[in-house]
Amino acid sequence: MTSSLPLAITMGDASGIGPEIIAKMLARSGERAIVYGSHAVMTDIVRRLGLDLSIRSVAGPQAETPKAGCIDVIEAGRVVEPPPLGQISAVSGQAAFDAIVAAIAAAKAGEVSGIVTAPIHKEALSRAGITYPGHTEILADYGGVERVAMMLANDEIRTVLVTIHTSLRTAIEQADFAAQMSAMRLAHEGGIALGIAAPRIAVAGLNPHAGEGGLFGDEEIRIIAPAIEAARAEGIDASGPWPGDTVFMQARQGRFDVVVAQYHDQGLIPVKYLGLEKGVNITLGLPFVRTSPDHGTAFDIAGRGIADAASMETALAYAHRLVAARATSLRT
Repeated sequence: MTSSLPLAITMGDASGIGPEIIAKMLARSGERAIVYGSHAVMTDIVRRLGLDLSIRSVAGPQAETPKAGCIDVIEAGRVVEPPPLGQISAVSGQAAFDAIVAAIAAAKAGEVSGIVTAPIHKEALSRAGITYPGHTEILADYGGVERVAMMLANDEIRTVLVTIHTSLRTAIEQADFAAQMSAMRLAHEGGIALGIAAPRIAVAGLNPHAGEGGLFGDEEIRIIAPAIEAARAEGIDASGPWPGDTVFMQARQGRFDVVVAQYHDQGLIPVKYLGLEKGVNITLGLPFVRTSPDHGTAFDIAGRGIADAASMETALAYAHRLVAARATSLRT
């Protein structure tokens, strides 16, 4: 069962491929969705692609009756004309941020069923004077929650990160007992939301060979193993710490449902290696559903009509799946 409310789709960086993959996705699917972004940018990309679509400005998610072949856009920024494609731009950074904030407000108000975000560019945000390092931190702050986690998923593996957008040195400092517990709890909840009744969660070690009994570092002994025991006491099926270089292979073979990775690249490299077109980013811990394609703005191909919308379509499908699961859980 799907929600009667539309999904919000944020346009992402207007200088990247976000508008293109949104337009292609909606042209193929006929999806009823609301794009938070710029009428001018969406009109320009539809013209460039030669798509048989019209762009309509609307005041709110329910302001107009859905119309076939029409993309409804809520003007969420101050983009008067499309910025140059393939270039880092403060205008695009600000517009992307404004769209995210507006979509979050709509989700919190119950006006949309969830959010699917197109890629943003961190340097463009910075040029606009926005200090958030990425989507996840914006979503947590404006979503009004203290703890969130990234789940990266495809057809073969799922991973949840203990630490996200920070330096490796800082990640080691942040991967404390509380962060381990939060990641395992959210991994458990995320697995259930995806239809896994009792998720089997593998926790990766921080150090090579999971510390090799303290020879290569003692974080596994001091922090990670005690957190796993505490999580198990809460009824979470967690195990480890497992060596990071083999745990994803075991998950791919079906031994585990979710892998908790200690830092960004430890978790994202295995997922992205299996194919960007299959991956989706899910933010756990929010009061609403949020998904995103697992790739960036691809400035090098922006506006050329060759961007693949497959990951965006996967993100949309996951959003519908999670919205339906959330609605079911609220009824029970």
